[in-house]
Amino acid sequence: MSTPSWLDRPLLGFDTETTGTDVAADRIVTVALVHSVGPGRAHETVATWLIDPGMDIPEPAQRVHGISTAHAREHGMEPSAALAEVAEMLADALRKDVPIVAFNGSFDLQILENELRRLGLPTLAERLRHDIAPVVDPLVIDRALDRWRKGKRRLVDLIELYGVQQDGALHTADVDVSATLDVLRALAAKFPEIARADLAELHQKQISWHRESAESFNRYLQKQGKTPDAKETWPL
Repeated sequence: MSTPSWLDRPLLGFDTETTGTDVAADRIVTVALVHSVGPGRAHETVATWLIDPGMDIPEPAQRVHGISTAHAREHGMEPSAALAEVAEMLADALRKDVPIVAFNGSFDLQILENELRRLGLPTLAERLRHDIAPVVDPLVIDRALDRWRKGKRRLVDLIELYGVQQDGALHTADVDVSATLDVLRALAAKFPEIARADLAELHQKQISWHRESAESFNRYLQKQGKTPDAKETWPL
């Protein structure tokens, strides 16, 4: 009798939409946490937060997620209250060994930790009193296990590659999370070793896979005469 996979147990999907891509200076505008206990939307419970970031949302960011400065100011929560709730829900899941699933999750976790520090709140790592784990990032896994595939690796590209059905527009945080969970399951179907892996072991493998990918990209940048700036640590 085969051992049940961690994919058959609860997962917590996580995504943010932000004012930009600088994890040190930008702010979170929306957060979605999707608790999944099985494949398909019928097995998901969604929690979302709209946050007033306390700064203007630049036009490029508005075009991505559709949230204006005026809308966030009128309808958004105060950041401290919202992000304290988010951090505690993430911490509670990780304490129960429920993995955080996030596409390019290093970005979302870094900006969350920076926001919590800025607001004088305990960070996720401080709440856990250990490293943030287990985290599962379909982008890291896809880069490692389908290394030589040509083309881009955005979430929209993997959705198309794996034939994932979308419900709603991407760059709405909850839609992105549901699609990420589906992409993860599709990856595990293509690469069964993912489903068979121990969660702690898979987390450690992703650390190595990300480092190898970043080192390779930095070597490429050096050859092009550019500054190697790919961060080699993951998820923080």
